Amino acid sequence: MATVQSEALAELYEQDETAWLEIMAQLCARKQYADLDLVHLAQYLADTARSERREVLSRLTVLMWHLLKWEHQPDMQTGSWAATIDQQRFELRVLLESATPMNHALQILAAAYATARKRAAKETGLKLGRFPKECPWHIEELLADD
Repeated sequence: MATVQSEALAELYEQDETAWLEIMAQLCARKQYADLDLVHLAQYLADTARSERREVLSRLTVLMWHLLKWEHQPDMQTGSWAATIDQQRFELRVLLESATPMNHALQILAAAYATARKRAAKETGLKLGRFPKECPWHIEELLADD
């Protein structure tokens, strides 16, 4: 019976991930741990963690890229840049409400800044040396609404 159920769950995972997730949640709630599709559950959790980390990195990079352009080309500031900055801040505040993504953001801040700095230099045509070598912002400043 358990083999038939785990084969059915494995098939459901491939066909309808949302339905599979709902069943996994129900099995956990009922403490039916032996019935979980552990192979796919482990894969799903690892994929979700990687995806969340990539999103944090991407949003931090885009935010700092636009902030650098904003600060170093004040005569070129546009509503589009302001909207991007606001949107990235909003999305990051939501993502970083939990400790784990916040810890990840703190760990990758310097790397995200290095990428943002290169992108800003390339897009603006300004020399890379015009931008601070080290990230000039703390995470709290990046997430602030002003």
